[in-house]
Amino acid sequence: MSSSSNNFRVLVLGGTTEASALCRDLEKEPSISATLSLAGVTKQPHLPTLSVRIGGFGGSDGLSTWLKTHEINAVIDATHPFAATMSQHAATACAATQTSLLRLERSGWQEMPGDTWFHAPTLTDAATLLANSPKWGTTPQRIFLTTGRKELAPFKTAPQHHYLIRSIDAPDPVSLPPHATILLDRGPFDVQSEARLMQDYDISLLVSKNSGGSATYPKLEAARLLRIPVLMIDRPAACPNIPTTETAQQAMAWLQAHQTASTRRKV
Repeated sequence: MSSSSNNFRVLVLGGTTEASALCRDLEKEPSISATLSLAGVTKQPHLPTLSVRIGGFGGSDGLSTWLKTHEINAVIDATHPFAATMSQHAATACAATQTSLLRLERSGWQEMPGDTWFHAPTLTDAATLLANSPKWGTTPQRIFLTTGRKELAPFKTAPQHHYLIRSIDAPDPVSLPPHATILLDRGPFDVQSEARLMQDYDISLLVSKNSGGSATYPKLEAARLLRIPVLMIDRPAACPNIPTTETAQQAMAWLQAHQTASTRRKV
């Protein structure tokens, strides 16, 4: 990890813009030894100068062992709002090892005047609506599918539609619905370019997870501008009784408070 064995040791479970912002703050804090953990989904992630670990831990038991082995004092779960399994593993492992845990999660998007949103609790439910509902199932749609390249397979159950899929890395061809156009591109994208894209491909429906944040919000602004309806997949339920904050700055304040308390206990 880092220089001094007396340092306050932190594991950041990353993969979000909030995690990146927190890592930038941690780089300036020499009294905290931080390791960033990434799942390894993106092939060429932007990495900080901190210690970085890529790949899974082997469930909550593997994470518990890792926390004990590396004498971790605190964990910041800054994974994606839809990475529910990892968040559950973090909660279980931290409870088992009595490690302090904070959830760093940006707030979700809210429907605004001019928006037309429909909701689905899961990806599978969204695909079922597209396959069978009277609203969409009977007429082929041109769908901008922005759920991420790892979560396309459910939409194979609604093969009557044409899907526009944009991804940093190419999706697995086996996961694709039969009528799919793939665009390989990395954001950020502005409202004008998103609107132009939707017009060029004659999009009639946007499908999105409620990820929150500003980075991918322009697609929703473009849909509002063009009066394109949105099928919004709601966030999974949060782990109960885990303190939560929305910004890297708040997470740093939480870490520094825990670091101070830990130092006092040692004295």
